[in-house]
Parts: sequence; C-alpha cells; structure tokens
Amino acid sequence: MWHYTEGIANHSPVWNLHGIRILPGPSSLWLDSTGRRLPAPLFPGFDTLATMEHLARGGHDHSWFVLTQRIIEKEFALSGSEQNPDLTGKDLRLLASRVRGGAPGPVDRFLREGDDFVTASDLDTLLDRMAALGGGALDRRLAEREVVARDREVENAFTKDAQIAAIRDARRYRGDRLIRVAPPHRLQDPKAGPLIAVKLRLLTRKSLGGIETDLSGRALTPHGEVLPGLWAAGEASGFGGGGMHGYRSLEGTFLGGCLFSGRVAGRAIARMV
Repeated sequence: MWHYTEGIANHSPVWNLHGIRILPGPSSLWLDSTGRRLPAPLFPGFDTLATMEHLARGGHDHSWFVLTQRIIEKEFALSGSEQNPDLTGKDLRLLASRVRGGAPGPVDRFLREGDDFVTASDLDTLLDRMAALGGGALDRRLAEREVVARDREVENAFTKDAQIAAIRDARRYRGDRLIRVAPPHRLQDPKAGPLIAVKLRLLTRKSLGGIETDLSGRALTPHGEVLPGLWAAGEASGFGGGGMHGYRSLEGTFLGGCLFSGRVAGRAIARMV
C-alpha cells in the first residue's frame, strides 16, 4: 500500500472517507497534533515514509501545516486528475493562470469549503480554531512558540535552521523561484496573510505490486515456488518496477525500473521459447 501524510477530506466526496493529497512546497511550518514542530529533515515534500513513521509514534491521527495566503498561492497543488483540469484538459489558457496571483481554483475551493482548513488574521485566533478542529490535542502555547521561533529564524540571514536553508536553496533554481517556492517571510507578516492552518491526515491512495517474482521476472507462489507460464514486470511486480529502487524509492524514478524489469522478463521468456 502507498501512504501519504498530507491527506485532507474531499469537500465533494465521491465515496466514503474520500481523501485528496496536497502536493506541498517547502515553506509551510509542519506541526504534530500537539503543536510541536517536526524535526529535520521532516519538511513538506521531503521524506514521506520517515514523516509517516514519526507521526504514527505520536498516537494521534493528524498533524498541521501552518502557512500564509502567500504560501498557499504558490506552493499548494492537489494530486488527482479532477483537481488539475488545466493539465487533464490540455487547456493552455487555464494552465497559464498558475503563474498569476491567487491560489489555483481547486486549491482556493478547498480553502473556502474544506473541513480541514481554518484561516485567521492573527495567531491567537488561528490557534483557537486549530484547537477546536483538533479535538483538544493541541498545546496552544507550544504551537505559538514554534511559530514565533520560525519567524525569528526567517529574518536571520545567518540562520542554521535547516528548513529555512532548504527554502532559500530551492529558490536558487529559476523554475522553483517563479512558480513553486514562495519568498521566505514571517508567518505573522500581515502583508502575507491571512494565516492558514490545514489539518492533515494519513491517506492511503493506492497499491503497487502484489506479484512476487524471482530475478528473472517469473511469478512466485505464496510458498516461493515458480508459477509456470507467468511472468510479471513493471509496477505489477513491485514498488516502482520490481522494487529495485528500494523501500524509499522516489516517484520520479519508476519508469526506469519498469522498463528494466520488462526487459528482464522479456529476455527470460525469449529463452524459454
């Protein structure tokens, strides 16, 4: 099964407990359910598996992004074809709207209608609304200290804060600077507001694999014996194409594994005939 840590409830669910995944940029402050900042390098968009393991040890079913309107406009995207009509519809005019001001349409609708989003013009009000939505798990004083500390570090040109350094490094790439990563700023900067908090849940989105194979791509039975006449390749044979990139493989690396496992299986079949 393939799990994500940035799940939100769909405002228009197609099925029961229908979740949508946020594809975040690096700038949101990530807090656990109690309001404690996640340790480095568990930042938005970094190591999903390690983040999931860390959150699961906390004993609660949610965590938080704390961000600003400026961040959500530039750094939030949503996974799924229905959440990206410009791409799925090949609409160039709609695609061009991504570089203009304002949040993308699907993101803005979640901000207005989603049950997991709260906004406020000041931190006290935001924390009150987070506490109400979080079922009493949030320590307001702890969360406030984390926001204040983060704002202090973003104003320090020599900060050793790993997340601030990662944001600044990401913006060295022109593409990220233009359309993906917001300029570093204080979360409590009124010019960047309003403040936004997003309640995140663990999301199981899909499964990969299921057919165990040997090194020739031959399918194996539950007892490890070869199943005659059946081979498997690509994502059917394991995570990212036979699992050859390991348990923490990145999504962008799957094509090579799929092609390679297909070649291995094809050559094995050719030898058989």
